[in-house]
Amino acid sequence: MTDDQSDTARTYAYLGPEGTFTQMALDAWAPSAGANHRPCGSVDAALGLLRAGEVDGAMVPIENSVEGGVSATLDALASGDPLVVVAEVLVPITFVLAARPGMARTDVRAVGTHSHAWAQVRGWMDANLPEATYVPTLSTAAAAAGLAGAGGEQAAYQAAVCAPVAARNHGLEVLAEDIGDNRSAVTRFVLVARPGALPERTGADKTTLVLFQRDDHAGGLLELLEQFAVRGINMSRLESRPTKASMGSYCFSIDIEGHVLDERVGEALLGLKRVCAEVRFLGSYPAAHGTAVRVTPHTTDEAFGEARTWLRSLRA
Repeated sequence: MTDDQSDTARTYAYLGPEGTFTQMALDAWAPSAGANHRPCGSVDAALGLLRAGEVDGAMVPIENSVEGGVSATLDALASGDPLVVVAEVLVPITFVLAARPGMARTDVRAVGTHSHAWAQVRGWMDANLPEATYVPTLSTAAAAAGLAGAGGEQAAYQAAVCAPVAARNHGLEVLAEDIGDNRSAVTRFVLVARPGALPERTGADKTTLVLFQRDDHAGGLLELLEQFAVRGINMSRLESRPTKASMGSYCFSIDIEGHVLDERVGEALLGLKRVCAEVRFLGSYPAAHGTAVRVTPHTTDEAFGEARTWLRSLRA
């Protein structure tokens, strides 16, 4: 596909079905307006379509302000054919309790939803439906869909925790609104693409990396983090994930402030390349908050350029 093709010719996968918060994120990402949207049953399925060249991008959840990183996305990006993040979207999360019309809240014995959603409404459930059991579903929208239609009466649960739009889409009745334990909860979604041209540097950027150690040794993590600290680079996320190679084998998924075209970030990547078994670059892209990265005077591009000029003079 060439760069001059219109967005209407593009197709983007997302964690579906229709009515998920991921679809809301894709709708909020302006360049996807008018493009074809393709729902998928899992993060792996969406990224699989992307790796196979069947779609041009995939919107997937990567981090929640309450539950932290989304393990399915972190693991899928840490392995397999390389992919890169090209954009991020922040979506405020609001949950409702929905059921088939005529169902009373007092008759709800089981509630279906995604595990991340259940974790964010556990307090409300304990206070309002303490006897209800939890039934896991692939997504919040899948929970709503499971109650809709002719087969909804035979579902393993009587109510769903979902987004308001999912309840509307499936003709469900809202039994309770805004049931999240944290009213300021936000989920971060990323638009993933196959490697290509880098998004332009804006001065308010993020870079995502996965770092694999050569071996497990005392001070190993500190050795990695020093590459950022000495260059004035702030981390906004750090998580360990099992490599699945053996018990106790972990890699580190990291977000840092800055763009790979920034001198300080480039120098840090050079240092990491020396000390790590593998550095997986998952992209540099504009941060959703749009706030310019604070750069100290001795870590500006100019400062690094002056230092290289000085070193060349010594070697002349």
